Amino acid sequence: MGNSSEIVSFVLSAYGNIGELKYLYFIIILVWYLSICVANTVLIVVIRVDRRLHEPMYILLSNLCVNEINASTSLYPLLLSQMFSDSHEVTVPWCFLQMCCLYTSAPAELCSLAAMAYDRYISICHPLRYNIIMNTERVFLMILLVWVYSFLSFIFSFSFIFSLKFCGNIIHSVYCDHQLIIRLSCPVSIQSFISDISFAILSVFIPFSLILVSYMKILGVCRKTSKENKQKAVTTCTPQIISVSNLFVGYIFYFIDFRSVVSQVPDEVHIILPMYVLIFQPMLTPFMYGFNLPKIRQSYQRFLFERK
Repeated sequence: MGNSSEIVSFVLSAYGNIGELKYLYFIIILVWYLSICVANTVLIVVIRVDRRLHEPMYILLSNLCVNEINASTSLYPLLLSQMFSDSHEVTVPWCFLQMCCLYTSAPAELCSLAAMAYDRYISICHPLRYNIIMNTERVFLMILLVWVYSFLSFIFSFSFIFSLKFCGNIIHSVYCDHQLIIRLSCPVSIQSFISDISFAILSVFIPFSLILVSYMKILGVCRKTSKENKQKAVTTCTPQIISVSNLFVGYIFYFIDFRSVVSQVPDEVHIILPMYVLIFQPMLTPFMYGFNLPKIRQSYQRFLFERK
């Protein structure tokens, strides 16, 4: 592990001494994690089983659900295991593995939404060419590009962390946050700033810009179309707009240190806010699409209530 081998483990100090509350926290976290996995898995299975949902938009949605499970699995098992730990130690390799999974899932989330926004753009703005442009090969190529881009953006932004020399091992968080890990390096350099900027540009700004362009073009077309087509566009685009808005809020919570903005922020708030996206987004996705898209809602009903 290069120079970082002098430190063999990190201590997650934000857990503190929670006493008997650890049992309550464990149950809450476990139920929430299992609910995320079940909700997203059911949506994936419904799309897989119902041939009427074998369309580009729903295939891309399945990929988004896979990423929700990936992001949650990167976080919650560690939280659960640390509830009954006295030392709250995480070995350096496991910490770096968690970072890799978490910070790959972040761009994968927005890139998946960008692919879905492009699909809606082609469907609404170029309906006659939709089946030609969004064929099966193109869809799976887009999914492959989402994951390749996400992994490469992580490597580009954080690869230098693996060669850092650390002078401390206390992380004031409940998971391996790269910002806090870089602050443990000696000496602390401009690399932390560069890492944050590159991550923000590659993982947030670029895919968000693609989403924005797609919806601006959709809005331009909807202004000139019939009321029925406008309603159809709103129905299919609303879940994506809500997902992107929620992600945008979550990234604000992650990048802004609220202790420097608002004095006397409780420790619990300071811990939870950076995790806002990981807590709420994985559950928002299956429910938003399940309840708002008529085809999926009907497939849910057939899958859950009409199977013999």
